[in-house]
Amino acid sequence: MKMNTITIIGAGNMGRSLLAGLIANQYPPEQLWITDTEIEKLNALKQQFNIHTTSHNEEAIQLADVVILAVKPQIIGNLLKSVAPVIQQKKPLVISVAAGIREEHLQNWLGGKIPIIRCMPNTPALIGAGASALYANSFVNETQHELAESILRAVSMIVWLDNENDMDAVTALSGSGPAYFFLVMEALQTAGEEMGLSSKTARLLTLQTAFGAARMALESHESVKKLREHVTSPGGTTEAAIHVLENEKIRDTFKKALDAACSRSKELAQLFGNVEV
Repeated sequence: MKMNTITIIGAGNMGRSLLAGLIANQYPPEQLWITDTEIEKLNALKQQFNIHTTSHNEEAIQLADVVILAVKPQIIGNLLKSVAPVIQQKKPLVISVAAGIREEHLQNWLGGKIPIIRCMPNTPALIGAGASALYANSFVNETQHELAESILRAVSMIVWLDNENDMDAVTALSGSGPAYFFLVMEALQTAGEEMGLSSKTARLLTLQTAFGAARMALESHESVKKLREHVTSPGGTTEAAIHVLENEKIRDTFKKALDAACSRSKELAQLFGNVEV
């Protein structure tokens, strides 16, 4: 990996997880900057990782080859307008992990002709086990594609999208997805407790079962449908449970849930993108 200078704007959960992932992958601390308005956060990160910190975004951007926008969607418009002059002067690769903010809005706020990559990570990135989808605009060159991959792979697996509109589906599936699995695990644990298991036992069995099933699916060459069929013996206990879930139209319920999340993603993109240039 070419050791470019990377500036992370925002020391919240995602900014810190990206920083920790890069350090864990042996990225030189002297090539890393992080900015935030909270000085206490910056001091703690500087002490922990020995990286550069500042509360002045322009200072860190001026030195950067890559700028990662890890701030809330609600504030990104005004932030980018304030740093647009230095971005135009330096023309770094800009990677946005702000949910729902379209490339065209980022480009308008920055003044145009900036290489931009949108990234939709999810919360397991906080423990280096995320799933991220990336979309690059036409100003991003091959070297910058590879650089973005190297950075994001520090905290997640990645897929590239050819169509930015697919980001709404990604948001619905993997962006919001951890919450769906947490809800299923919550329901399974509660059911186990109601059947007489202790809270500790029900929790451990639920979490390990979820982990084992996910690991099997990741490591197997078979589809998840086939894996499910292997567990579902005719006339057995699993088949009895699956019949209940299918009769309750679990597939339709998940489809409706993802449709709702996708629609909300589109609504938020319009809402957050309407900051005047």
